[in-house]
Amino acid sequence: MSTTLRLAVDGTPLLGQATGVGEVAHGLLETLGPRPDIDVVAYALTFRGREHLADRIPAGVRPAIRPIPARLVRALWLRTDVPRVERWTGRVDVVHATFIGPPARCPVVVTIHDLTFVRFPELCTADTLQYGRLVRRALDRGAVVHATSEFVAGEVREHFGIEHARIAQIPLGVRLSAGGDPERGRVIAGATRYVLALGTVEPRKNLPVLVRAFDEVAPSDPALRLVIAGADGWGAEEFNAAWKASKHADRVVRLGYVTDTERRDLLRGARTLAYPSIYEGFGLSPLEAMGAGVPVVAARAGALPETLGDAAVLVDAADVDGLAGALERVVHDDDLRDDLVARGCRRVERYSWPEIAPRFVDLYRSLA
Repeated sequence: MSTTLRLAVDGTPLLGQATGVGEVAHGLLETLGPRPDIDVVAYALTFRGREHLADRIPAGVRPAIRPIPARLVRALWLRTDVPRVERWTGRVDVVHATFIGPPARCPVVVTIHDLTFVRFPELCTADTLQYGRLVRRALDRGAVVHATSEFVAGEVREHFGIEHARIAQIPLGVRLSAGGDPERGRVIAGATRYVLALGTVEPRKNLPVLVRAFDEVAPSDPALRLVIAGADGWGAEEFNAAWKASKHADRVVRLGYVTDTERRDLLRGARTLAYPSIYEGFGLSPLEAMGAGVPVVAARAGALPETLGDAAVLVDAADVDGLAGALERVVHDDDLRDDLVARGCRRVERYSWPEIAPRFVDLYRSLA
């Protein structure tokens, strides 16, 4: 094999509105693209969206521009081992996919961010519910799993019954939210003091519990607002109902989708990030907040205790009173805030892409 590694990476998460999975794909490609020892091509499982791929990929990465009819190939890959992904990528040494591991002539790595489709099928769309069967097919073809945390690695072993040697546990990198302007964040939020929740509004994010917890905190701090920033996902009706029923609905700010710049500004201006998710395979947003010098209150759920360690205040995801008490302390106790910020800054250092990306390269080379 030549010293240059030919790598194909699934760029599908880069398309559409930005998500945490898309942020991970961009961070990995951005770090690998300039390396002279790696030739990277990004492919996307989409027919109509392929023309946007070239605009979304970082420098040094080539787009695979032939159309891939996503529904058709997913249906075929559930039953057969054709078409192989090299039809679009050309000859490569390793393929790195996200959830949907395609048939290939070379080794395939499949990143599994979480097992929501197994643990909480009621929180999934019809497309996401296919992931279990698609992962199983990829494993039957010999794919290696990349698990984002030890928590996910354990879930993969338990559910899919594969041996430890076929799971590579590598944490995700975090792009630090440097350069955010706290004053602009407060203008966007329409508040001088606010608790921020980031992410797609969907049942897994547990936002109705956050609204009820804010109702308990609000009377003691009239200037405080709850700001929800993220696009409506499926099931947003549950959040909207909780918002409408809130005693302080006029102090809950719903921003919808925000740009990357607005996201950084909002983070820098926040008193705290609230992340009461029912289930997470890693926890990017809390780490991003830590990198921005913002204290974090999060749920003791999924991989969050493993990822965040002692750098966040953790509460039970269903405990409204516990969440309210944690928010009250973190918003008002300056000594606690300073301690959390210091711990968070140290914690996030271990998740920088320059530290993490070489571990992926070692994995690729061991397979190739």
